[in-house]
Amino acid sequence: MIKILMKSIREYKRPSILAPVLVALEVVLECIMPFVVAQLVNQIKAGAGLAVIGEYGLILVVLAVFSLIFGAGAGYNCATASCGFAKNLRKDMFYRIQTYSFENIDKFSTSSLVTRMTTDVTNVQMAYMMLIRLAIRSPLMIIFSFTMAFYMGGKMALIFLLTIPILGFGLFMVISHAMPLFKKVFKKYDALNESIQENVKGMRVVKSYVREGYEKEKFGRAAQDVCNDFTRAEKILAFNNPLMQFCLYMVMLFVLSFGSYTIISSGGLELDVGQFSALLVYNFQILSSLMMFSMVFVMVTMAVESARRIVEVLTEETVLHNPEDPVYEVPDGSIDFDHVNFKYSRAAKKMALANIDLHIRSGETIGIIGGTGSSKSSLIQLISRLYDVTEGAVRVGGIDVRQYDLDSLRNQVSVVLQKNVLFSGTIKENLRWGNPDATDEELEEACRLAQADEFIQRFPDKYDTYIEQGGSNVSGGQKQRLCIARALLKKPKILILDDSTSAVDTKTDALIRKAFAEYIPETTKIIIAQRISSVQDADRIIVMDGGTIQNVGTHEELLKTSSIYREVYTSQNKAGDQDE
Repeated sequence: MIKILMKSIREYKRPSILAPVLVALEVVLECIMPFVVAQLVNQIKAGAGLAVIGEYGLILVVLAVFSLIFGAGAGYNCATASCGFAKNLRKDMFYRIQTYSFENIDKFSTSSLVTRMTTDVTNVQMAYMMLIRLAIRSPLMIIFSFTMAFYMGGKMALIFLLTIPILGFGLFMVISHAMPLFKKVFKKYDALNESIQENVKGMRVVKSYVREGYEKEKFGRAAQDVCNDFTRAEKILAFNNPLMQFCLYMVMLFVLSFGSYTIISSGGLELDVGQFSALLVYNFQILSSLMMFSMVFVMVTMAVESARRIVEVLTEETVLHNPEDPVYEVPDGSIDFDHVNFKYSRAAKKMALANIDLHIRSGETIGIIGGTGSSKSSLIQLISRLYDVTEGAVRVGGIDVRQYDLDSLRNQVSVVLQKNVLFSGTIKENLRWGNPDATDEELEEACRLAQADEFIQRFPDKYDTYIEQGGSNVSGGQKQRLCIARALLKKPKILILDDSTSAVDTKTDALIRKAFAEYIPETTKIIIAQRISSVQDADRIIVMDGGTIQNVGTHEELLKTSSIYREVYTSQNKAGDQDE
């Protein structure tokens, strides 16, 4: 896990190394200063003049200035390294997610990925910052301070060694009880974020059904659940501070009482006032460093689970890979399904698609209808290789899709979904997702064909109109038409419309289909629809049910041969009584 995370340090290796080096120098100077002060106290006791006092004072000032410089440098480099590390982690996670197939994405919820890239990365960033500064400073301070304390106080310094097992046992108990709670709480964080995301995206539905109260209660329960787990974890971690304070004051009490007794009983021969003052300072430095070290343990305890969740994302391998010698050119838009069986996961018992044997000629217009759950969308996802078939083969242009370069294949297959997505930016910027080099004239032509130009011209800023996130400031029908125009700009060999005219009226739907026939006659067009009118002019219509192809034929043929098609047509045209 550490090796994987360290790969994200990259250009921040230099500040990551400089920070602990400067911390070490700062610690050395801080440990020398009490020794110099002890010598000064002894000189004053011996009756030294102002010249000697001034000399020692100058040494202390120089040591303090350099200690400040080293400390500031360590802080600067530590901040640079930790923030840069977090930036690289987020970038590496985002880039890795872009390589995922749909099967990989199915393993992680959107809310979980957001939590991992925000909260989890922040936890790891804080832990890294502490590790390259406090985790270096504290052990060095303990070692140097104990060495100096033993040098100046002799066996009295051994009291510090007695506190280490006590603190070690206490820290072990705290961490062993807190770690399981943090594992639970981050999963609940995912659920909390999912609740927020779901509520915000479905705000119109929530308000239309007056379900604000229910959503508030649901969110309140989720937030309280996270709060309860965090409270339990924090209660356990809270034992750390009193334990440290107990050890601090016990050691200080021992040093004060035993040190004072030694000075008085020996007349300053075994321990003088200067040594005693230095011993007190070293006592404070050692125990303060132990407290800092315990804080590092607390932060690392929280960050370990976050680090594990980040590494899960970074190590997740996409199940779809480019072949060693990929094909970059798609010859034409012909599509062949050869005895295809498909299921979404290896553990699934039932096939989503079974025994699909279908051959589509390039330039042909194919309609697909079927009830909910008939696997219409599953069928078209195999064409652009969003999933791989479980058995059989899918060929585009006569070549197995698994032999193509993924980008080359997907650039020739445009998919317009029912709930397609527009991104924040102008209409022009959204349209140029289809073709980054498209001219303004090409944009307008595509929009006229998609019946979008008319409503765009009514906007004050026309094609420079800003689209809010998710296209929230345009209607469903307008959004679908913009997405169709975006797909047309790719001029693909295969165009798939997955119920993407459901929000437009039948007249507009007909005009869009007419534009397809005239503008892209050589493009293979697959239209998934609920309305018979959207597919009845297709060259062939596929009727699907339960993940299988039930019938294939023209509109007239299916009215005679397919009971499913006839039932849908009758119900939509209200012709049942007339037929009887």
